[in-house]
Amino acid sequence: MGLNYDFNNIFAKILKKEIPNETVLETKHSLAFKDINPAAPIHILVIPKGPYVNYDHFISNATDEEIIDFNKTVKEVIEKQELDPKSNGNGYRLIANTGINGVQEVPHLHFHILGGKNMGFMVSKT
Repeated sequence: MGLNYDFNNIFAKILKKEIPNETVLETKHSLAFKDINPAAPIHILVIPKGPYVNYDHFISNATDEEIIDFNKTVKEVIEKQELDPKSNGNGYRLIANTGINGVQEVPHLHFHILGGKNMGFMVSKT
């Protein structure tokens, strides 16, 4: 996959408003929207608006303002969805698939926020 950003990936098209989405939260540097193929009752994707392939690319090249905004957006979505155990939520799973072994399907950094049910074990115990 590398770090060559594909400006025609599905999330880039969503950011260019070529593909509609169900926005949950939008900030200056981030967009959160409902997954079109949810794996849980609550399944929201959070993406930076900048052209970052994965977390390593993002954390190495994004501005401090972008990094702070992205992390605050993740936190705000979790709170708005009432998933935060601190606020009596039942918890959530935060996933960022990266590269071939991480089974990353879209070459644009995205965090999955999943909740609303017990997610079970993340990987098989071997």
